[in-house]
Amino acid sequence: MSEAQLKRSMTHPRVRYFHTPLSMSDDEIISLIGGEDSVDLVTVAQAVHWFDLPKFYSLVARLLRKPGGLLAVWCYNDAVVSPAFDSAFKRFHDSTLPFWHPNAFLAIEGYKRLPFPFESIGLGSEEKPLELDIPKEMSFEGFLKMISSWSAVVTAKDQGVELLSQTVVKELETVWGGSKLVRSVIYKAFMLAGKVRL
Repeated sequence: MSEAQLKRSMTHPRVRYFHTPLSMSDDEIISLIGGEDSVDLVTVAQAVHWFDLPKFYSLVARLLRKPGGLLAVWCYNDAVVSPAFDSAFKRFHDSTLPFWHPNAFLAIEGYKRLPFPFESIGLGSEEKPLELDIPKEMSFEGFLKMISSWSAVVTAKDQGVELLSQTVVKELETVWGGSKLVRSVIYKAFMLAGKVRL
């Protein structure tokens, strides 16, 4: 985790957080976390496509207990609300495509091209992620805040392009049903889970 993320973390007696700067060696990271064969589960939500995958997978393989330790990665690439909203949201999403980092296309494509050199446990595997629907109740304001944080939206803004113009926001808000209305959003997600091949 980054230092900024650590400052926002919630304390829990059974959870430990670590900042692992790029300057740390693999051996230092493994020692900090608990040593080789010491971890039952490693999870990554909405982020593994940004990692140095060979390095990350090597660390995970050393950290996971054998047999039995698991790596699970998941992400979402779409949200479904209603036919009218979904159509307007697709137009907005398509406008973001030129501003995504190439790594983000692994997520946009549903992790179908994500290398995943772990033995399947029946919850998605390399080239065949498990598709998931994740429901969440959200207001339009909450949804807008979420898409405003997308890296493509931020990158576009840094380049002088406002993807969430007043016109776009108003259109999305109208087909949502108003800024305060709470709606059921179904995040279209996908997951890969596996254990170290022995």
